Amino acid sequence: MFQLSQQDIHLGAAAGGKQDAIRQVAAALTEAGCVSAAYVDGMLQRELQTSTYLGNGIAIPHGTTDTRDLVLNTGVQVFQYPQGIEWGEGQTAYVVIGIAARSDEHLALLRQLTHVLSDDNVAQQLAQTTSAEELRSLLMGEKQAAEFQFDVSLIALDVSADSLMTLQALNAGRLQKIGAVDANFVSDVITRKPLNLGQGIWLSDSNEGNLGSAATVSRPAQAFTEDGEPVALLLTVAVADAQPLTVLNYLSDLLLAQKAERLLKADAAGVLALLTSEVAEQSEVLTAEYVIRNEHGLHARPGTALVNVIKQFNCDITVTNLDGSGKPANGRSLMKVVALGVKKGHHLRFTASGEDAEAALTAIGEAIGSGLGEGVA
Repeated sequence: MFQLSQQDIHLGAAAGGKQDAIRQVAAALTEAGCVSAAYVDGMLQRELQTSTYLGNGIAIPHGTTDTRDLVLNTGVQVFQYPQGIEWGEGQTAYVVIGIAARSDEHLALLRQLTHVLSDDNVAQQLAQTTSAEELRSLLMGEKQAAEFQFDVSLIALDVSADSLMTLQALNAGRLQKIGAVDANFVSDVITRKPLNLGQGIWLSDSNEGNLGSAATVSRPAQAFTEDGEPVALLLTVAVADAQPLTVLNYLSDLLLAQKAERLLKADAAGVLALLTSEVAEQSEVLTAEYVIRNEHGLHARPGTALVNVIKQFNCDITVTNLDGSGKPANGRSLMKVVALGVKKGHHLRFTASGEDAEAALTAIGEAIGSGLGEGVA
């Protein structure tokens, strides 16, 4: 994790345009002892190659690979432009984060930044705050709400079980393992019958021992009946704030539409998507999976190349890192794509719906196969 001090933050800055802003950032990196003076040329050249605008009013200018030898120490300089800087293609940057990094150190830094900045509310606060300490805390993730824990690691399919109590114990144990609940939650949950929501779906929770917000799912390999009621899936939630309500709302929509069987047929990534986002009917969507071969995964440059391909087509596309959290991301958002933390060898699932869906998936596959502008590693 990178470190950021208030001395690295410049509030209320003004610049005559994108190049002026980049020169200001480069000068600050030079003054901080992070780079040699000539590094600015690499930053300007990088911007000509690929825009470093991430989205949500954030830009991250950095040098080219040819100028890495001018980096003396890894570091960042943050400039806030309350009036905004035109960054091209109608995009306005309010926060510009200049990055100096040797080797691949910047990849971890980028992943942390994009994880923090993918929250629209945080991005707005960054643009408006008048406190360097608040801006620093926001970037470091110190002021974020406790993260809602729900990803593919918390979804167990094909469970060997023929009783609700077994599913309850498995779910409760999973929540306790990640620190979302304590022993009081576990003992309470496994001694009370879950709520039957219908269509084979059950819900369990407890008022006892909730330490954080999380959700977990167990789906038996074979549906069974208990006291004459069908059991096909159990969702257990730990509730410390309002975040689990989003999952319950998506589940409620599926039940009301008599579409719960979608949860019973999907793989883990599919179950996660159905409970955290709008997912079109399978008959209306196309999917494809590709392996990323880029040596450094999907950092800013290949990420931009991928998003640019997606934007050429008239369809909705989500991207899921099957080797990551399993949560789908909007394929048109560079920030959210980079935040997936895609490394070399990771498998990505693309789901497309719309008139250009088939053509889009074909073009995506070709772009990934050719290395997204970097060549195949």
